[in-house]
Amino acid sequence: MADRDGVIWYDGKMVNWRDATTHVLTHTLHYGMGVFEGVRAYKTDKGTAIFRLQDHTDRLFRSAHILGMKMPYSKEEISAAQLASVRENKLESAYLRPMAFYGAEAMGISAKTLSTHVIVA
Repeated sequence: MADRDGVIWYDGKMVNWRDATTHVLTHTLHYGMGVFEGVRAYKTDKGTAIFRLQDHTDRLFRSAHILGMKMPYSKEEISAAQLASVRENKLESAYLRPMAFYGAEAMGISAKTLSTHVIVA
């Protein structure tokens, strides 16, 4: 596994990059039932700005709703996580990846009993 510096927002807290791990039997890895966004942050004269943060966060939640995925965090918390990821990693410009995915509590097509995990990397 690659070794990097930095932190990733993982299920509500910042964790070291190398400690942000997910089990190989994670439901989303096997069945593709997850949601993500691609969000750009740019260097400006006033500091780093995340382009259309609210629009991207709203779309992430709409995608989760369409999939029937219950998000364990609010839109405000996910927006704050994106801002924190930029700040904590001291990024001037970046490509952020907010993502929600199902856990590995059980194998099988149904995700009804599985936990939902959220990351911002």
